[in-house]
Amino acid sequence: MSQVPDWNAPSSGQPTPAPQYGQAYQQAPQYGQVNQQGMMVPAPAYGPGMAAPPVPAGMYFDQLSGLVLPNGTELASVGRRIGSYFLAALLLIVTLFIGYLIWGAITWAKGQTPTQQLLGMQTWKPQTRANATWGEQFLREVSRLLYAIPFIGWIVAIVSFFMFASSKDHRAIHDQIGGTIVLHDPNKVLQPSAPM
Repeated sequence: MSQVPDWNAPSSGQPTPAPQYGQAYQQAPQYGQVNQQGMMVPAPAYGPGMAAPPVPAGMYFDQLSGLVLPNGTELASVGRRIGSYFLAALLLIVTLFIGYLIWGAITWAKGQTPTQQLLGMQTWKPQTRANATWGEQFLREVSRLLYAIPFIGWIVAIVSFFMFASSKDHRAIHDQIGGTIVLHDPNKVLQPSAPM
């Protein structure tokens, strides 16, 4: 029986010969195990192709956004959010603005806008792992008024759109200001009456 080469041994400066046909590669110890030098192998930092970091119960690690999200939800897609903006414009006209503002003041308590309520979406704070509060939702929505300022606001709106469309967590400027993300919550797991 041939001797298995030690691939973890410190190098002597000479190239280590590759194993010949029939010889086995020695498997390197995994993290958390002790190597041949008696040292614990540290856990690697997270990166592509590696295991996700540990997450609390009822949550999962979303590989695409890099966020820890509640089970049963996903980051709202760019298309769903754009549809929400067009629906908001239509509802503003149909409700003569006043109706939309009253409806918004009610839904903000649940961390939603009227269009998010209709499309099964939720404004969520990753830092606190909770729905946005009425005040946070108010701040987020009032910051959108920047976009209505002629010329400067329009430039800000265009920059905000490109930030939202290109970032992995789909955050526009008003999301950054509010510290929020928008989730698609088709099963209403984030509704206040539903346990998490």
